[in-house]
Amino acid sequence: MKFTDYRYERPDFEALSQEIKNLIETIQNSESLEQQLEKITDINKIQDHISTMQSLSYIRHSQDIRDGFYDGENDYWDEFDPLYTELFHDFAKAVAGSKFRDGLAGIFGKQYFALLDGQVLGFSPEIVEDLQEDNRLSSEYAKLLASAKFEFNGEALTLSGLGKYMEDKDREVRQAATELRWSFFQEHEETLDRIFDQLVKVRDKMAKKLGFDNYVQLGYINMNRTDYGPEEVANFRKQVLEEIVPVCNELYEWQRERLGYDKLRYFDLDVEYLDGNASPKGSPEWILENGLKMYEEMSPETKEFFEFMVERDLLDLVNRPGKEGGGYCSYIEDYQSPFIFSNFNGTSGDIDVLTHEAGHAFQGYLSRHIEIPELRETTYDSAEIHSMSMEFFAWPWMENFFKEDTDKYKFSHLSGSLKFIPYGVMVDEFQHLVYENPQLTPQERKAKWRELEGKYVPHKNYEGNDLLERGGFWFTQSHIFEDPFYYIDYTLAGICALQFWKRMREDREEAWNDYVNLCKIGGIRSFLGLVSYGNLESPFEDGCVKSVISEISEWLRGHKIPTAL
Repeated sequence: MKFTDYRYERPDFEALSQEIKNLIETIQNSESLEQQLEKITDINKIQDHISTMQSLSYIRHSQDIRDGFYDGENDYWDEFDPLYTELFHDFAKAVAGSKFRDGLAGIFGKQYFALLDGQVLGFSPEIVEDLQEDNRLSSEYAKLLASAKFEFNGEALTLSGLGKYMEDKDREVRQAATELRWSFFQEHEETLDRIFDQLVKVRDKMAKKLGFDNYVQLGYINMNRTDYGPEEVANFRKQVLEEIVPVCNELYEWQRERLGYDKLRYFDLDVEYLDGNASPKGSPEWILENGLKMYEEMSPETKEFFEFMVERDLLDLVNRPGKEGGGYCSYIEDYQSPFIFSNFNGTSGDIDVLTHEAGHAFQGYLSRHIEIPELRETTYDSAEIHSMSMEFFAWPWMENFFKEDTDKYKFSHLSGSLKFIPYGVMVDEFQHLVYENPQLTPQERKAKWRELEGKYVPHKNYEGNDLLERGGFWFTQSHIFEDPFYYIDYTLAGICALQFWKRMREDREEAWNDYVNLCKIGGIRSFLGLVSYGNLESPFEDGCVKSVISEISEWLRGHKIPTAL
């Protein structure tokens, strides 16, 4: 069955609402554990169906934001998603307060009830209208970015399509492309400031209605963080500042030397080599063909998984007009199908999509047997372990994609993984500052961002770009607008993925087996529980970051690409 045959139908909210309420009432009045289990199973099936329809609507809307039907369905979900959340909040409350809780916990596990307790704490009917406003504003942001159109080098391009020219080996070309990109954000600065200011205010209002001091506490609950909090995250950021930022400063100095410039400008940062970055040596169809070959050879599990994806057309990879930017993996519950969405643009990022998003999809495929929706997929922090680790497990096949550029790719990929972490924790610290101080003006927020850049990414040189000099770089980071507090997850998972990189050099088979087992159990455990299950060290532990980075630094020094390249 092809993805185009997956049937979308807007759910009948009134009918489903009554059915769920009846089931909840039966759960509350049950006189046996067995009866509760039966009704919980019934609600889980309904929840999966609703999620399926929402996923199909989201995917098809992002495939073409000009499609009037799915634009209308996107508006529907913006309005009704909070109402469905209210129904499942009542369900969570009934199960969390069950007189058979101990018996249910013995069946479903500790993490299930930790998640339910969070759902109970993080919602009240009085915030439904606020959630609808949050959804509306987030959609406004996404539509604004998707509407960007550029004429460059004789082509009509989107923001994603412009990316290949921002990595062009000709400095004048990439400067022009990069300045064109940022002119869009400067042109819409007032709108972007207004959207984000309204988002901060409505999120702060929700938190206070629920009895929290600010949105930070609610944000952690919404991200399903059940075994760590802001203190642990702050300690992790401290480790990054002390152990990774100095190494990254050295990497940027090597980059400057390779390029032969007296200083790196903001439009130089995406270019590693004078003769151009590593890039895939074929068309999107050729990339997919090689991707299929790679996963067939990697393991029996990946062969079965990727053939499933290709046969059912569950990959939409190529950039085109009207398509929303970025990349993601979604899961379509009723069809037990992951779906990969991206915007190929001729850069090495195309291959990273084929490994990163496929890592998410692989986990979804391997844990599709788990019947409980809350435990089938992992929380975001754990999910990124699967995706980022797959990028490294795929290294032995990179020559198929990059040919003579393979060494350049591996060096850039590993060093880029390291360079990303200070930026990632900076995004997190920025979000803490914003939501702890919701009264900040747009100008003050941008000033705070620029201050944090001096701390975590001091190499940034925005000379000549007014918006970036004033601290507007974060306008392009969709997570800050659409998914508050979703970013530290990438850095925590990044440290775990780098541990897998280290382990696979010592014993690839053992590391791979741990990775596959980690994918199979989905979200049955919390973040730290999954880290332990995968035989990894917690990123929060003092010394963890240092132990990983020291070996990576040594490898990078030993594989440093000569300036002549």
